[in-house]
Amino acid sequence: MSAASAQLEARLGHSWRQRELLNQALTHRSFSARNNERLEFLGDGVLNCVIGLMLYQRFPEQPEGRLSRLRANLVNQDSLHDIALELELGRHLRLGEGELKSGGAQRPSILADALESLLGAAMLDAGFDVASGIVERLFDAKVSAIDPAHQGKDAKTRLQEWLQPRRLGLPEYALTQTAGQAHAQMFHVECRISFGASTRKLITHGHGPNRKTAEQMAAEAALIELEKT
Repeated sequence: MSAASAQLEARLGHSWRQRELLNQALTHRSFSARNNERLEFLGDGVLNCVIGLMLYQRFPEQPEGRLSRLRANLVNQDSLHDIALELELGRHLRLGEGELKSGGAQRPSILADALESLLGAAMLDAGFDVASGIVERLFDAKVSAIDPAHQGKDAKTRLQEWLQPRRLGLPEYALTQTAGQAHAQMFHVECRISFGASTRKLITHGHGPNRKTAEQMAAEAALIELEKT
């Protein structure tokens, strides 16, 4: 077992007995015909089932339609990409030469798919309960942060609704940096809020694979700071 694999397994909370399953989960189709696509299919089912159960138990008063929307917000590509970045999953992937050169190790779709593949591989290696435990650890913070009253509203909308009744101006979003090559760029954005006649300003930051995601992250950070005060 390499040190890198041991680190990834420690973060996931599972050590694979069948090493070939772990290797397959980390193998993109550009690297080998024996790749992670089938495991991704399996992991997607595990993820939706476990997230659905977490939401069902945490929000007993919420109707089916709202629970479905909450789940969709948690298992989308942006959410999976965020978690994959926290796991530093990109450096563990096996990619073909073309994908390596084009920045595939940081591409949101590839990282999100690999994360689902790991869940499928964990279930085959040790059963549903182990795979479920991985999902619960990875998504616990996101589920705990959900406020059903704001369900369906993105961070920029919620920030605007917070500011308007307090007679504060609308936030301004500014692109501060674009890093990386054209095929795998990372956008950095500032959210700036002025407090009326006061010279005081709140400035928060966000980043993401596109400007829209970066603005949403900056708005979420601003909401957190405003709610503290």
